[in-house]
Amino acid sequence: MKLSQFSLRSGLTDVFAGTICSVLSIAYCLSYAALIFTGPLDRYLSYGISVSFLSALIAGAIVALRSSLTFAVAGPDSSISVVIAAMVATVMQRLVASGSADALGPALIAMSLATAVTGLLLCVLGFTNAARAIRFLPYPVIGGFLGATGWLMVTGAMQVVSDRKPTLFNLGTFADAGVLEKLAAGAVVAIALHVLLRRSKSPFVLPGVLLAAFLVAHIVVFASGWTLAAAQTSGWMFNPQPGAKLTLPWNLTAIHTFPWAALPSIAGDVLAVMFVTISTLLLNTTGIEIATRVEANIERDLKVLGIANMVTAAFGGYVSCTSLSRSILVRTAGATSRLAGLTVAAISAAVLIADPSFLGYVPKYVLAGLLFYLGSDLVYQWLLHSSRRLLPLEYLSLIAIAALIIYSGFIAGVLIGIVIGCATFALSASRVNAIKFAFDGSEFRSSLDRGPRELLLLGKHGHQIQGISLQSYLFFGSANRLYQYIKVMLARQPDCRFVIFDFRLVTGIDSSATHSFTQIKQAMGTRDARIILVNLSPELEKVFRTARFITDDMTVAPDLDHALEACEQKVIEENVADTADEPSLRAWLAEALGATDHADRLAEACRRLEVRGGDVIAWQGEAATSMHFILEGRIGIIVDVGEGRTMRVRSLGRHTTIGEMGLITHRPRSATIQAEAPSVLYELTAGAYEKLKLEQPALSQALLGYIVSVMAERLSFANRVVGVLQR
Repeated sequence: MKLSQFSLRSGLTDVFAGTICSVLSIAYCLSYAALIFTGPLDRYLSYGISVSFLSALIAGAIVALRSSLTFAVAGPDSSISVVIAAMVATVMQRLVASGSADALGPALIAMSLATAVTGLLLCVLGFTNAARAIRFLPYPVIGGFLGATGWLMVTGAMQVVSDRKPTLFNLGTFADAGVLEKLAAGAVVAIALHVLLRRSKSPFVLPGVLLAAFLVAHIVVFASGWTLAAAQTSGWMFNPQPGAKLTLPWNLTAIHTFPWAALPSIAGDVLAVMFVTISTLLLNTTGIEIATRVEANIERDLKVLGIANMVTAAFGGYVSCTSLSRSILVRTAGATSRLAGLTVAAISAAVLIADPSFLGYVPKYVLAGLLFYLGSDLVYQWLLHSSRRLLPLEYLSLIAIAALIIYSGFIAGVLIGIVIGCATFALSASRVNAIKFAFDGSEFRSSLDRGPRELLLLGKHGHQIQGISLQSYLFFGSANRLYQYIKVMLARQPDCRFVIFDFRLVTGIDSSATHSFTQIKQAMGTRDARIILVNLSPELEKVFRTARFITDDMTVAPDLDHALEACEQKVIEENVADTADEPSLRAWLAEALGATDHADRLAEACRRLEVRGGDVIAWQGEAATSMHFILEGRIGIIVDVGEGRTMRVRSLGRHTTIGEMGLITHRPRSATIQAEAPSVLYELTAGAYEKLKLEQPALSQALLGYIVSVMAERLSFANRVVGVLQR
């Protein structure tokens, strides 16, 4: 019993929310019909109203039933209706020029074609999960389109009130007292909406203001002694409209009379309808998610809205979209189920079959005020307020795109706007430095630990190795800046032998950027320096090979560490003549401990080990019972990272030590020690070390000092690496 009462209460709340929202939906549909059916189509306004409510019925019902947002309300949208009005106006101009008498049929076919194509595109984006691609469009393009849409909506409101389209050449006609009074009345409604909606978040403010404006108009007419017919004649009210019988636009007569030669001229407007519909859906859905804290499935909503628009097109309607204001309104009014949206659709159906003579009771300035409010809000948000969150260049491009659309129409706006947006984006992207960080071999080395003499060589000659970590997308602008950097670097380091380019953070490369790399290659060829490319993805390597940049004298390495190690080895081999032969174990230990007798005693305390490549010397997690002096070969430090995977974190060459910290702290080994090549080690066990501490404290102190110096060198190297990465 309680459950049924709860369901009944919830259902009644949804019906109430839908009924309240219907007041707003009716006002929108009337406004959009008045906006589209003007000029040669004004005598078909009743038919336009029927088409608007038909679109609201079909799209509203399908979206209410299948949308991922259970409270979603759909119908004709302001931004889309402005673009459709521009498209229909273009068709009407062609018809007037050709002397055709039939205006309604071609207009309906044009709207239905645009609706069908838009619905098909929405379905394709939804089924291919490509919806989020629209988010990569430059912000100025979207802002310019919506800002221009707002301006065109404002001028459309002026046309609804005055029955004349405002242009630069007829502005003087709007100075007539009667026209100014009507414009002022519409402006008062718009200002009231702006003020009250800023102060209150109540869902009843907007429909309440519209109803109040409606009542005020009739009270003034009654109080002044006017008749309704006089108000209609003077242009304050719409003229009564005859009944309109809906017919399918897809008939032989309409198809035959349609100016098919005008299709190229309206192609840009059709593209604009598609663009604005997708943008509006994404922006509205995002707004609904933020306002209601309910997550939407955008792919599903695209498919649902696409199907809804294709069905609408089949019956002669025009494009609809999920509405931000109406969906939030029903949600705020307490709607929780699909019944609210279905209620809005049902009331649209009731208005559709109602006597259209009711339009004679509707004041023009009320609908014009709603258009003024919607249009001015778009103008403020996209053409004025956006200046606070955009760079000057981006804002100027946004204004330029909006001006082009207003002056030249959506055809020029679609083409030139995208060109300007892409050019602005390219210019902004060119400011991103392609160099993440740069280094030389004296401060940034491979993970191979080397002996003191090799470290000394690298400290002295490491600047012969220059490395550059690249980032972002590389195109001509950013790659040319890289070329200029290389020229300066080569002048500063004339003995540079190797230049390593790390592409790990590069997301892509334009074919034009390979020209700058060819210039780099030519500049380095004159200095006998070699290029090493590392972390090349298959796509990047394909671009370089297609440009024939990669040649036999160039090295392509799998990663930065191996490339650094190979370059270090070549630098050491080329400069090893500057040093004496590599010392023996005793000579090395004598140099490390500072005394020959200490070296002799330590060598006697150690046990010689000869291991093959791949042999495990110690396992991760076992007790640390010894340290090793590496005389020959190479030892790897391998860490178990879980799930059966291991990773080499360090490699140690000859005349280095390993395991010293475990020997001193007595903690389990933190990594596995494995020979990477045949190696000769000298092992100092924990027992031998404890004996040295007791019997030969001076040697023990010397050994501890050596270990501290090794740790200090490793810490110093780590600090230098951090410094390089933070440049």
